Amino acid sequence: MEQNPYKKQFPELMRGKRIMYVHGFASSAQSGTVGRLRETFPEADVVAFDLPVDPHEALALLKKKCDELQPDLILGTSMGGMYTEQLCGFDRIVVNPALRIADTMREHNMMGKQTFLNPRQDGVQEFYVDKALVKEYRDVSEQAFLTVEDDRVWGLFGDKDPLVNTFDLFREHYSQAIRFHGEHRMDDHSFMHAVVPVIRWIDDRQEQRQRPIVFISFDAMHDDYMKPVSSLQKVVGRLIELYNVYFYAPCPTNDHAYADRVQTWLEQFIAVPAYDHVVFTNQPQLLYGDYFVMKKKGEEMMGATIEFGSDDFKTWEEILVYFERLGGQ
Repeated sequence: MEQNPYKKQFPELMRGKRIMYVHGFASSAQSGTVGRLRETFPEADVVAFDLPVDPHEALALLKKKCDELQPDLILGTSMGGMYTEQLCGFDRIVVNPALRIADTMREHNMMGKQTFLNPRQDGVQEFYVDKALVKEYRDVSEQAFLTVEDDRVWGLFGDKDPLVNTFDLFREHYSQAIRFHGEHRMDDHSFMHAVVPVIRWIDDRQEQRQRPIVFISFDAMHDDYMKPVSSLQKVVGRLIELYNVYFYAPCPTNDHAYADRVQTWLEQFIAVPAYDHVVFTNQPQLLYGDYFVMKKKGEEMMGATIEFGSDDFKTWEEILVYFERLGGQ
């Protein structure tokens, strides 16, 4: 059987720590995301709970569990993201958060009899949504943003999400709002390429872990038609597992739209790992890093230089071999 390329384990990340998952509407602690977390971070303690349908009871339960368990990280999706934003005092990731859940319920015909998408511990399979319950959800969602901890909350928003669109609302209050390539429900690809990098950043910060820095020149990443160079995305994905990767590009004074084009390209082809890791400079020799990957050597850099396209590094695959031999050093 062919192995799923989007499933990997990172036993060194969140080792000995507790991750609490908060599920979405009509779901349960048996959500597939719980399985992904446990499989991806085998050394972490991943906990999740079936939430009461009543939102006040659900939020009270979550706050009680936070007090008892003191999770190192809380991850909430959809409705669970709405709750998670309100669980102050912890590092949190909200994925496609339904911050205005009552509006979402009305707009997408989530009234009347509903069936739980995943098994629940109490065996209940159905529940009913009426106007009174919608009002309760509205009341709870209006408690969002009462306490804003900007450096402790990350928002991830799928660019193909047909159900919830709260990116602009979230960004009014938090700076760490990031789009990823995906829909409302996460799959293995969006989990690995959007959620895992953010968990890595959070774990590094919690551990005060300093990874060696790799700078990658933008002109070494694309061909003459602005398409990603062969194997680029695979290699960058591997490098960010081992290094703190940044991307740099010139900032021509006579082309004010250039920076926007670079940002758009990186969002499209690199996505979440490029968030807040882009440097625009006309003096790259002033950057300080451990390694510089560039298309053509120029001035001496403050770090080891790797010239893409040279005899030693004709392809990105050869660059990957070089870094894998270093093993993160």
